[in-house]
Amino acid sequence: MDTYMALVDVTDETVQNIQDLATIWGDLTGDIEALGGELLDAYAIIGEHDYLIVFEAEGRDGAFKTSVSIERYGLDTQTMEIIPVEELGGLVDDI
Repeated sequence: MDTYMALVDVTDETVQNIQDLATIWGDLTGDIEALGGELLDAYAIIGEHDYLIVFEAEGRDGAFKTSVSIERYGLDTQTMEIIPVEELGGLVDDI
């Protein structure tokens, strides 16, 4: 499985408070698992974006499906693949 992060912004007026958001997180976790992935971490962000979600998915297609699933809840995502810094040395060795 590959690891991805999504910068998430609340765009739907139906998400008015923390209780609404808590309900979404439970559903969101279930959706990610149903797609064969796993929610690894989630953080609230003070700044340009509202949340950071870190998840595992089965390749690019799984990450795309996960992002679309997240957006169904009135959340806008910018999703990127991430790799641990420890693995960078292995990439250099391959060049």
